[in-house]
Amino acid sequence: MNLFEAIIVAIVEGLTEYLPISSTGHMIITSALLGIEKDEFTKLYEVSIQLGAILAVVVLYWKKFLDFSKWKFYFKLILAVVPAIVLGFFFSDQIDAMLESPTTVAITLLLGGVIFLFIDRFFLRHEIEKEENISNKKAFVIGIWQCLAMIPGVSRSASAIIGGMQQRLTRKLAAEFSFYLAVPTMAAATGYSVFLKDWKGASGAEVRGYELILASTQNTVAFATGNIIAFIVAIMAIKFFIGFLQKHGFVLFGWYRIIAGIILLVLILTGVIRG
Repeated sequence: MNLFEAIIVAIVEGLTEYLPISSTGHMIITSALLGIEKDEFTKLYEVSIQLGAILAVVVLYWKKFLDFSKWKFYFKLILAVVPAIVLGFFFSDQIDAMLESPTTVAITLLLGGVIFLFIDRFFLRHEIEKEENISNKKAFVIGIWQCLAMIPGVSRSASAIIGGMQQRLTRKLAAEFSFYLAVPTMAAATGYSVFLKDWKGASGAEVRGYELILASTQNTVAFATGNIIAFIVAIMAIKFFIGFLQKHGFVLFGWYRIIAGIILLVLILTGVIRG
């Protein structure tokens, strides 16, 4: 992965991480269209690039995250992130294998798009408008819904938002809680990939993620630049999403997912992208 490719992937990550259209799916499509080789650093980069997106949420909602007197808020996030951490730990290899399947992404983009066309009709009762009124049980259930995002193309944001609305959160609060929940979820995934998971280095020996990042100047520059760009783009995407969601709902995102899924299937069937 060269610097140009890293920048493009970072822009895609920043734009799509908090929109219900699957950042992982779009990065898989982007990598395939650019012909980026799926080496160990590329796989690590596509996970660790989330660091910049995480910081975007913390900066935008700093009053929420830096008010340490509100311990109940942190406890809810811990409860909600437990299902993803447990499943991610036990099924890490299977998840990595699915990440390399554009066909899986295409199918889940289509199915998720259909759901978003009708989601506002599915969940008509929106009784909870403030984060303080989300119970621990509801937070945990939303965390279980979020686990669906381990299937590429589902979208972590989409699954968490659907879970929030199923638990009777308003559209705005469901979206915001999905942002909050992204911080510990993505931090855990990034931390595991960078500091705990074994990757194959250039010599074939197993190395940790941070060693792979520091293995060459090209890798280090790509990692740093990518996270800075993902941070800036994610801030703009979050601000856009909240405003758009309150006015227009999810229908447009549903049609976008359907169109993107169809295009991806066509590319796979015509051999442009290997399925």
